[in-house]
Formats: sequence, structure tokens, C-alpha cells
Amino acid sequence: MRLVVLSGLLLWAGLALLLSETRWFSRPSLVERLLPYTPGGMARRPHAGVLSAESFRDIVAPVARSVGERLARLVGVNEELAVRLERVHSPFDVTAFRTRQLGWAVVSLCGAALLSLAARPPPAIALLLLVGAPVLAFLTLEQRLSSASEAWKRRLALELPVVTEQLAMLLAAGFSLGAALNRVGARGRGNCARDLARVCGRIRQGLSEVDALREWAAVADVEALDRLVPILALNREASDLGRLVSDEARSIRRDLQRTLIETVERRAQQVWIPVTVAALVPGVLFMAVPFIEALRVFSAQ
Repeated sequence: MRLVVLSGLLLWAGLALLLSETRWFSRPSLVERLLPYTPGGMARRPHAGVLSAESFRDIVAPVARSVGERLARLVGVNEELAVRLERVHSPFDVTAFRTRQLGWAVVSLCGAALLSLAARPPPAIALLLLVGAPVLAFLTLEQRLSSASEAWKRRLALELPVVTEQLAMLLAAGFSLGAALNRVGARGRGNCARDLARVCGRIRQGLSEVDALREWAAVADVEALDRLVPILALNREASDLGRLVSDEARSIRRDLQRTLIETVERRAQQVWIPVTVAALVPGVLFMAVPFIEALRVFSAQ
């Protein structure tokens, strides 16, 4: 009965917050109606009521952020959420993502409560369902973001040799570093191109080229990019920057080739595990039968 009352209260609060945003349901207050006729009233924003979506979001956002960070650290995710969101070019900020996670957790809790009322499982299973459903919903979004971040890093590492060679050719042809970055970012379609477009945007905002590249390397967290950025930072000191960048592109390609060979050899070794098990089990059985028969003969004597 208490779960039914709690579910009803949560449903009523959610509907009230949702309908308060619609113009046809919520009647404007007297202050809101008189505000356009006051000096500077059109530029002012009316204060949100005590129970509104804005006030509810302001209250829930800090709680969602603190709870989300603790749960993420509890399951072993130590990388900052803001870095991962920026890496994958997510439209959400930290507060919006944590609030979304909390919303999914609340919805899962309500669904688990209704399922417990309908199925009436044992108390232990009901408690496990009520605790596990919101945690699972919360961690599912966290895992999806972590997987997207790792996939973005792998794709970036694979594209980096080609992009580095393009930069080397443009620099050798007489382009400046900023013009080369802008050209590759504008004409490319991959992850590197999107990141370079953001780097060029940061440069247009007033950041220096070297600082923008270092910021990109800090967000991307790719070892090859960490080696490339110091070389690109020599654009005002080195006269043969194109040759240096080309040498680094070959080095990055060799590292990727070495990693690919290691992966192929590791998978080739993993293929022998089921083959070995499949060969050992019949062999053990064939050896066990005469061994048991010999023990039986000796024990009979």
C-alpha cells in the first residue's frame, strides 16, 4: 500500500512539473502579466514559482552530480565526465547528463515498484529489484558513454597517421600551421576532422595554436597525439617542420602496425584454447577408463 501511495505521489509531482511548462495549463501570474508594462520589463525574466521545472532542476542538478560522481568512482570510472563528454562531442553538459541519469533511475524505480506490486515476489527479490533497477539504469548510461569514449579514441588513433601526413604535405607546400589545420578540419569527415574543427574554433576565439593543440591532446588522451603536438609546437622555430611531421607520421604508422600484429598474434593464440580443451577432455577420458579398470583388478586381488 505504501508503494502505491509513493508511486501516486511521484506521478502527481511529475505531471504537475510537466504541465506547469505548458501555456494552456498554467495561468500566468499577475506579476508576469504586468511585467511587460514596467520600465525594462521585456528584458527581465519573471522569477520561477516555488514548484516549477526550473526550481526543481536547480535543486536536483547538484544532487545528481554528486551521486553520479560517487557511483562512477564506485564502479571504477575515474576519468572526469566533462572530458568524456567533450571528447565525443556530446550535446549534454555534466549537469544535463547526470540529471538524465537520475531521471532514468527514478523511472526504473517506479517500474520496479509497479512490477513488485503486480508479481508480489519474495521480500528479498523485491528489495533486489527495487535497488538493482535504478542502479542498473544509471550505470547503463555511464557504460554507453565510456564505450563511446573508448571507440572515439581508437578511431582517432587509426585516423591520426593519415591526418599527420596531410598536415606534413600542407606544411611542406608552404601553408602555415593554422591554415593547414583549418584545411584538414574543413575537408575531412572523420573524428580527427571534427576535433580539428573544434581546435580551429578555439583559435578563432583567441587561443593560440599551440595552446589549442595541447587542449585537444589533453581531451583526446591518445599517446600518438601527445607526441605529435610538441612537434607541431615548433612551427615558429623549425624551418623543416614538414619533414619532422612526416617522420612522426611514419613513426605513428609503425606503432599502429606493431599493435595490429600483437593483436592478431594474441587472437591466434586464443584460438588454440578451445582446441586444446576439446583435445584434452577425450584424452583424459580414454586414460581414465583403463586406469579405473586397473585399480578395480588390483583391489579384487
